[in-house]
Amino acid sequence: MIGNSATSPLRHTTLSSYHPTTMNWRQKGVGIARIIFGLVWVVDAILKWQPQFQNTFVEQVTAARDGQPGLIQGWISFWTNVVTVNPLLFARIEATTETALAVFLIVGIFSNLTFIAGIFLSLGIWTIPEGFGGPYIPGHSTDIGTAFPYALLFAVLLFLSAGSYYGLDQWFTSRLGRLGFLASGSFRRSRKQV
Repeated sequence: MIGNSATSPLRHTTLSSYHPTTMNWRQKGVGIARIIFGLVWVVDAILKWQPQFQNTFVEQVTAARDGQPGLIQGWISFWTNVVTVNPLLFARIEATTETALAVFLIVGIFSNLTFIAGIFLSLGIWTIPEGFGGPYIPGHSTDIGTAFPYALLFAVLLFLSAGSYYGLDQWFTSRLGRLGFLASGSFRRSRKQV
């Protein structure tokens, strides 16, 4: 039967592109990459819950000032003064945030919210305790820091809707209705069908 739409290649392509349980190898890879990235954040979170990290939080923030230009030293000094108010609270906020990121990445829930929070946290880490990856000294500086690539990876996962693959968002997004954008739904308001 030439006209049978059930076996038509076009019909198969259309179904596989919209059916959440049928994934190609790239989509599977995106889901697996998100889960592995979540495991990286598990290690980060475990390290942040250690007393050695929490008891030296202020020192870790101030250490990034050494050798930096005046503007960056002022930026880091500002944040040092903020953190000094209650260093243990700020250390635990960071540890809690990293723990939540790890769990949400692995489970694949509230992915858009997770990716955006991850971008901001990574950039915060890069610009404060990592001092923008600097100071940049020829022959001594070899990279821009570790947190900036994390922010880029969070952005890539956001653009790829990574929570839709091997994650709870594939089930959860439609059930959130207008708040589906917090999971893997579109940020644009959906137009009502006429």
